[in-house]
Amino acid sequence: MPTNPHPCVIVDDNEIDRLTALAHARQYASLNVVGVFESATEALHFLQNRPVDVLLLDIDMPNLSGLELRASLMQVPICVFITSYPDYAAESFSVDAFDYLVKPIRRERFAHTMSRVEAFFELTHKAKLFDLSLGADTVYIKDGHEQIKLNLHEIMYLEGLKDYTRIVTATHQYTVLSSIGNLLQSKPFGSFLRIHRSYAVQRHYIDRISAQQVQVQQFMLPVGRSYKSVLNGLE
Repeated sequence: MPTNPHPCVIVDDNEIDRLTALAHARQYASLNVVGVFESATEALHFLQNRPVDVLLLDIDMPNLSGLELRASLMQVPICVFITSYPDYAAESFSVDAFDYLVKPIRRERFAHTMSRVEAFFELTHKAKLFDLSLGADTVYIKDGHEQIKLNLHEIMYLEGLKDYTRIVTATHQYTVLSSIGNLLQSKPFGSFLRIHRSYAVQRHYIDRISAQQVQVQQFMLPVGRSYKSVLNGLE
């Protein structure tokens, strides 16, 4: 993973909550807090001239809400909402929220979010080292100066994370710069079953199906509610 910390901005109109978020963020060397603001308007002015990687935002703020601020800054890779109101959760994910924390922030919950944030940046860093090309029955992944050839039938499942996709075989994992949606629209991946917004599997690797999960060898993959019908007849 890159050693440079990721620039981060915190926005909350409550001083205690603002300082609490700052105290949590300062525990992680992977974050560099470059701005702390009590209003989304101030933060927006700052961010128009200063690119950052992580936003830690309250939602319910006067004049400009955290949701509106995020909608103006969709180019920022990570947005974590920190709010007292769990009812905003569904709306937050419509603006590509990475996570949603309900106040008061618990140390272990923030740590869980940070482990996901760090994993995301590690994946994006690795994905920049790979290139992907498709053949009729094969995938060619370029790793530096090497070409890695995978037969499509070797791929057990795909895991999407925003603009990147992890390709998982029985022995290796590769991360490529392509969304899972784009991969699944390509002809070579047409046989994969999408079981979740973030997962697609090959049916011959499915060992067991339950109401909420699919087992693929040692991996337990979630099944999204709107994708359950694709598994009908496979039990």
